[in-house]
Amino acid sequence: MKLKFCGAAGTTTGSQHLLEVNGTRILLDCGLFQGRRSESYDINCCFPHFDPSDIDVVVLSHAHIDHSGNLPNLCRKGFEGNIYATFATRDLCTIMLEDSAHIQEQDIEWLNKHRKRDGLPPAEPLYVKRDAEKCLRQFVNVGYDRAVPIADGVKLTFFDAGHILGAAQVLLEIEDRDDGGKRKRFLFSGDVGRGNNEILRDPVAVPDVDYLLMESTYGGREHDLGTGADEDVAAILKPALERGGKVLIPAFAVERTQQLLYVLHRLFEKGTIPRTPVYVDSPLAVGATEIFRLHPECFNEEVYEFLFEEGRDPFIFEELTLVRSVEKSKKLNKREEACIIIAASGMCEAGRIRHHLKNGIGDPKTTVFFVGYCAHNTLGRFIRDGKEEVSIFGKRHKVRAHVEGIDSFSGHADHSELLDYFRAMGGPKSRVWLVHGEEQRSEALRQALAEIHDGEVRAGVLGETVEF
Repeated sequence: MKLKFCGAAGTTTGSQHLLEVNGTRILLDCGLFQGRRSESYDINCCFPHFDPSDIDVVVLSHAHIDHSGNLPNLCRKGFEGNIYATFATRDLCTIMLEDSAHIQEQDIEWLNKHRKRDGLPPAEPLYVKRDAEKCLRQFVNVGYDRAVPIADGVKLTFFDAGHILGAAQVLLEIEDRDDGGKRKRFLFSGDVGRGNNEILRDPVAVPDVDYLLMESTYGGREHDLGTGADEDVAAILKPALERGGKVLIPAFAVERTQQLLYVLHRLFEKGTIPRTPVYVDSPLAVGATEIFRLHPECFNEEVYEFLFEEGRDPFIFEELTLVRSVEKSKKLNKREEACIIIAASGMCEAGRIRHHLKNGIGDPKTTVFFVGYCAHNTLGRFIRDGKEEVSIFGKRHKVRAHVEGIDSFSGHADHSELLDYFRAMGGPKSRVWLVHGEEQRSEALRQALAEIHDGEVRAGVLGETVEF
């Protein structure tokens, strides 16, 4: 077998790992590299580590764009095989890849302005909405815990990763033709959830793993709070609403928004916070919420009972309004009464949250409540770090709003939780490769694993091929 690190090695974006076995080339994930626009375009457009037409099969761990977002481009450039994914992952990709195509078209407009200034010919978007739709025709849906053959001598089984709806660990059972047909078990962790998620099941401990390709996003870092922090959310929302202003919550459209809705539903029912109008102002989040309701197979026991035994919708309640149109979104800016507005994007770099911030960040009654990680040099990070003034749509705005934040909603296991995940996994794990982490994160996890594990543990290097 050969494993080539084609993305998300030394970084957390652009997940792509190429496994060659029994004459078959299997691509694990096909995500977009996300960074500076010009740099990202050059990396994403051309697949420098392989020819798309040479790939036989794609196995997709989950729908996040840094794992799925370059699939339309892969198909556009000659990949004609099956894309294996869970049912929920495929459904989320129907809206997320279309949204990604829209962003590609917007980004290329920005890029071409600079190319024109430098005397360069215009570039094309990586893909358009039609490409995203065509790509979905190549998906093959597979349920959790069901072994299916995907190539000569290779069987695939998805195990719940507890990260987002439909997220899976990818187990490949591979027949070793040079050793009398013995089988080796290769596991790709995908992104590992924390466990005790408000909505989802815990990550499954996979048995008998021989080789492991594992994420390391939070190596060496611990989350400030545990999961299920209803009381912490209430402690922030109650005084914010009593001030009579708006609570603006930048949130990722998939998973984070749905977690918030379920928590708010419970807090309203318990009377912990006053019943207040709640608006989800993101077409993508609205679509994702509708998809969540279709996939109870991913829910933990509490949410499952909420849905089936009590016959109630976890994500819909009387105070909630789902906002799709631009006109209704603009009306929210004129609203003066207290309310909660959940809008993408989580880092405030795009989407409708920027319009709400422009109109509310200068008001001392407003509260900006962050529930997720904000990368360096993003608007969200500037606000969360306490900048007195920020730029929104090219204009400077004084930050007079209250700024709050918690990280209990993170979908990624932290350092200790990754070690627990590793310990719970069975098998010799004779070789372990760490990916999907900045270099210092992968190294921190590598050192920790080396202290508890006798097998080889190393970080993947972009462009490197290992044989085993």
